[in-house]
Amino acid sequence: MVRRQVSLIVAAGGLPSARAATAATSTIPILFVAGFDPLKLGLVNRLDRPGGNATGLSIYTTELLAKRLEFLREMVPRTNLIALLVNAQSPAADVEAGDMEGVARASRFQLLVLQASDEGEVETAFVSAARDRADALLISADPFYTTRSKQIVALAARHGLPVAYPWSQYVEIGGLMSYGPSFRWAYHEIGLYAGRILKGASPGQLPVQLPTTFELAINQRTAAALGFKISRLLLARADKIVE
Repeated sequence: MVRRQVSLIVAAGGLPSARAATAATSTIPILFVAGFDPLKLGLVNRLDRPGGNATGLSIYTTELLAKRLEFLREMVPRTNLIALLVNAQSPAADVEAGDMEGVARASRFQLLVLQASDEGEVETAFVSAARDRADALLISADPFYTTRSKQIVALAARHGLPVAYPWSQYVEIGGLMSYGPSFRWAYHEIGLYAGRILKGASPGQLPVQLPTTFELAINQRTAAALGFKISRLLLARADKIVE
């Protein structure tokens, strides 16, 4: 893309694509969509005015792990051992695991960190979670897992494991519950930023956007299959219910 001198690069595949783009050029404008803190991971120097050639959206799904777990624990009667599935090839994996270890200490539950970076390892991770009798599982927002959502939801059903997901797309195909920002909002905003940059705006002057609204999605059919009764209070808080 740099050799072809494109006018804009949209790095929508998470941290690896964003880092590849910023490593390849310091002049072509770059827009990223990512579920991590771009400041913490070195993509930008500031959120309000990034200053370089990259800006975009940080949908902060990593920081929402604790809130996702809170909703999940309202559904699942016993949660002494929580598993977390992360992609070891992603630099964000250490951040996610570290954040959850802090939550585990504060909330006094055991944390089992599982790693999967290919299709076979995903299946092995579910087998490990079931073998170790994990009470519930949290899925990282890593794009690798998003592209394998059907496999992951099917494995959760096969092992009878309650799983909390980062996006409502999982819930729409049978996942138990999710909590996170909207994909549609993210790509709409990136489209608006792309238009502004192509009309001459500098990415370094466009602040990194953060989500302001979040969706709680619940699949009642999956909850019933797992034997969970969802409280009226939790259902009232849900933005999307799949029956």
